[in-house]
Amino acid sequence: MAQYGKKASEKVHRAVKEEEHGQLKSGSGHKVTSRKQAIAIGLNEARKEGGKVPARPRASSSKS
Repeated sequence: MAQYGKKASEKVHRAVKEEEHGQLKSGSGHKVTSRKQAIAIGLNEARKEGGKVPARPRASSSKS
């Protein structure tokens, strides 16, 4: 299981609370209504600030 740093935890907590109160907005300015999207926004912010967050999963190429 991946280990997340304290900064990541704080950012996710803040984003989820904002989403619950209807104050969190996505990059395009729309209101965020999904808890999963709020978590993703929090992790992305922590990543940008250099927090300990695992890299995003990348789509693998199709194998045939």
